[in-house]
Amino acid sequence: LGADRIRCFMLPSRYTSRESLDDAADCARRLGVRLDEVPISPAVDAFAGMLTPLFENRPPDLTEENIQARIRGLSLMALSNKLGSMLLTTGNKSEMAVGYATLYGDMCGGYNVLKDLYKTEVYEVCRWRNAHDPFGVAKDPIPDRILTKAPSAELRPDQTDQDSLPEYAELDAILQGLVEEEATLDEIVARGFTRETVERVQRLLYGSEYKRRQAAPGVKIGLKAFGRDRRYPIVNGFRDQVSSG
Repeated sequence: LGADRIRCFMLPSRYTSRESLDDAADCARRLGVRLDEVPISPAVDAFAGMLTPLFENRPPDLTEENIQARIRGLSLMALSNKLGSMLLTTGNKSEMAVGYATLYGDMCGGYNVLKDLYKTEVYEVCRWRNAHDPFGVAKDPIPDRILTKAPSAELRPDQTDQDSLPEYAELDAILQGLVEEEATLDEIVARGFTRETVERVQRLLYGSEYKRRQAAPGVKIGLKAFGRDRRYPIVNGFRDQVSSG
């Protein structure tokens, strides 16, 4: 597309690390694209003032994390409308499979380049791109720290994806069986995974179908792209039969 056709925005909150800010700026500099910063803390505080009296003294939870994601989505869609640019969503296949994406938040946008790439495949593509410069655009455009630090949504203090998910190598192997192969629970457990983990991933997969129905279109790469090749009921009593073993 060319660097002049790409515009990037960083929307930090109070939980955004200095490393994330520096890495985003470094990546944009290497690619030669424009990067603007839009802090969301004023909007987060405004929503807290609006909604806290109605929360009935309930403790902070996923609600506050989703508010941050939706403020970012609202801000980016406003910029897209005003500037006439298409917003790209960021969720990969692993995140979309288990529902680790926020409706009307980071799922906002018109196209998803990473939609059919599992998280581990995203890392592989990034490392390949750092080793090759096929279009003569930039050498090593992705700072190494982006590829080595623990993945995090940074929506609460000291958060990492693996607080609530298996390691991505394990998660993606299970998802490959469930999605690409449509293998049974028993078949996947026989590959060396614990039944508890496989059943949990399957529950997350089935329970997130409603989100995927509302997701932006994207590139098809694998055998079973969400939204095109794999459509399951949103509300149904079906489930893979759990064996007594």
